[in-house]
Amino acid sequence: MQVAHGLRTIETMRCVAPHLDLEKEAERFTAIEIVDTEGVVKIKGASQILASLPGHVWAIVTSGSQELAQARLRRAGLPIPEILISGEDVKQGKPAPEPYLLGAKRMGKAVEQCVVVEDSPAGIAAAKAAGMRAIAIASTHSREELDCEIVVNQLSGLTIQMENEDFVQIQYTKTGES
Repeated sequence: MQVAHGLRTIETMRCVAPHLDLEKEAERFTAIEIVDTEGVVKIKGASQILASLPGHVWAIVTSGSQELAQARLRRAGLPIPEILISGEDVKQGKPAPEPYLLGAKRMGKAVEQCVVVEDSPAGIAAAKAAGMRAIAIASTHSREELDCEIVVNQLSGLTIQMENEDFVQIQYTKTGES
């Protein structure tokens, strides 16, 4: 998990098992992940944050496939966004900035207008490389591993104020944090 989280499956396999038929094995592994959603849970506060935002002002940028992301969102009871950038949509996955730059482009937003919520070092690195602000969630990695100015344990306590479909202020209150 320390190597894989935030990277596309094929890139992880390239690191840990370069002797395999990478395309074939990545496809097989992803097929297994799509049906195995046991243990997939939403981060506390995710439903409330997403419900507070208009659908066209947020996106998901994942290293996984479209199908895997949708399976996990359904399992967690979260909405599937209008814009979902997957590892299949880019030539270079995280930590390269390409996935986040594509997300901003599809939303019609400048990178300075984007705020990334991430849970992996590769994702934080990608957001920073894209010139975006980032908030890290210490759910899959320790606070120390997440090289980010703002690190939270959950999304409860995070409030987003918008004006004219732009983020004006993002506040975090530690009340209720576990």
